[in-house]
Amino acid sequence: MTNNFEINGRQIYSNEPPYIIAEVSANHNGSLQRALKTIKAAKESGVDAVKIQTYTPDTMTIDVSMDDFVIHEGLWKGRTLYGLYGEAYTPFEWHKELFEYAKAIGVTLFSSPFDESAVDLLQSLNAPAYKIASFELVDLPLIAYVAKTKKPMLMSTGMASMDEIREAVETAKANGCESLAIFHCISSYPAPLDQANVHAITKLRDEFGVQVGLSDHTLGNIASIVATSLGATVIEKHFTLSRSGGGVDSAFSLEPTEMKTLVQATRDAHAALGLGNKVRSDVEVQNKIFRRSLYFVCDIEQGEIITSEHVRRIRPGFGLAAKHYSDVIGSTCLQYARRGDRVTFKHFKKD
Repeated sequence: MTNNFEINGRQIYSNEPPYIIAEVSANHNGSLQRALKTIKAAKESGVDAVKIQTYTPDTMTIDVSMDDFVIHEGLWKGRTLYGLYGEAYTPFEWHKELFEYAKAIGVTLFSSPFDESAVDLLQSLNAPAYKIASFELVDLPLIAYVAKTKKPMLMSTGMASMDEIREAVETAKANGCESLAIFHCISSYPAPLDQANVHAITKLRDEFGVQVGLSDHTLGNIASIVATSLGATVIEKHFTLSRSGGGVDSAFSLEPTEMKTLVQATRDAHAALGLGNKVRSDVEVQNKIFRRSLYFVCDIEQGEIITSEHVRRIRPGFGLAAKHYSDVIGSTCLQYARRGDRVTFKHFKKD
């Protein structure tokens, strides 16, 4: 049984549409005003929460250009780690204003901390939840430190083996976390759609018994919609005011109109799922009249033997159910019937 929980009063479980998180990440492009505008645009797109990242270049790495510290593949090829994080980070001194602004406009804001100092800052701002990034899933001391806050935790599993995920989950639970969700994630930027492997959501839910979502780095919304159909209860997507504005993460981020479409599409997909029980829908009831049923198609006198010339299985569905056809044919008619009369149990007796 998965654990249901809430963030700022919003329930996260299978009976609710997916909890949609707009990940700002580095898409403020070094501007506090752009960060504020991005939070507002995300709220107006209908998301449940906005997420930032809390680190500095010095809490992430060291400032050297040795080969180990240079990125050799992908979107950021050729950049040093320190240089990349120096461009991408959200300064600690912005955080108070960002949290106050989010509260003022009525949208939940929380963050991914990357070390203990980040957790301490976020605790001082009463962050309602924490996200552990895929690359930090193996940092068990950090997970333990966050878990001790007793706040809801969301953990991404990009690159992780099942054993590594198990260690992270067990560490979180052992240190006091009772509200936990894990994200299926492909740590590629962007992630190819044909490698999204969203079916892993069901495996993770069955294996760990917690809420499972998708941290989606693919282009477009298909993976998130499919994830919803597989029971994902949380969806995270990178978000930017405009990809044309550049920025470290802009190439695989959604713009406001696209995020609005994602929110509605995942809600529609969740609504289409229903409760999983096979019952007659309210909208189907009125159409029962167009089923086939038994009708007399010519006049018949009392005492006559009913044959296929007298009765047919036709629409509408007000007559006796078609499954009784073989019982009617060959029986004695008990009362006069006209062409167009419904066949009822009062009309026949099986000899």
